[in-house]
Amino acid sequence: MCHRVSSSRLDSDLAGCLLCAIRSLSICGALDEAELKELARLSQRLRLSSRAPLFSEGDHSDAAYNVSEGTVRLSKLLPDGRRQIVGFALPGDFIGIAPGACYGFSADAIGPVMICRFMKEPFARFVESNPRILQRMNDFARQELMLAQDHMVSLGRRSAEEKVAAFLIGWRNRLERIGRAAKTVYLPMSRQDIADYLGLTVETVSRTLTKLERDGVIVIVPGGVRLTDTSRAEALAAA
Repeated sequence: MCHRVSSSRLDSDLAGCLLCAIRSLSICGALDEAELKELARLSQRLRLSSRAPLFSEGDHSDAAYNVSEGTVRLSKLLPDGRRQIVGFALPGDFIGIAPGACYGFSADAIGPVMICRFMKEPFARFVESNPRILQRMNDFARQELMLAQDHMVSLGRRSAEEKVAAFLIGWRNRLERIGRAAKTVYLPMSRQDIADYLGLTVETVSRTLTKLERDGVIVIVPGGVRLTDTSRAEALAAA
């Protein structure tokens, strides 16, 4: 389910924007207070429960979303009915900008999620009048393209062990970027999700994690893994 978060209109929304812990990581980080006030007027803060959809592949693309809390799963359905996960969005990530009239992938919450929703047409007008946020969005798009290129290499050229190691290191790096560095790499997604992202079977992912643990590279713990031989994991990820 998706619930509108109650507020006392603009002043409360602006205060929330100014105090937002991930503002510097998001598109909003490019804005001054006056511009932020204008953007706050266009946004809706929404709380999603676990597994709630933001949008589905093929839906009319009427809004874009900034993730402020939680993790969002991005996926596509293949012609044979299989699911391919194309990414995971973390706080600070901006999703839902579609080049056409429809979304090209689906997005749903992994656990509770907080988002800011921007309706497409008013947001497009705001971006046109604010070149700094347009530049910020272009920077985000370049980063996403680099991640997509790395992921294509991983799917096509790496072994299962290298794929899993690359995923763990990449996820650790993304968590560090949002201030969540820790010895334990928290994994909110399931092993099936990891498998669908890496183009492997869930059995292969489970066997590979067990092998990495047996080899002393990781320790599997509740909710994630702990990297015990970071150098070895990074070497596998870079292969």
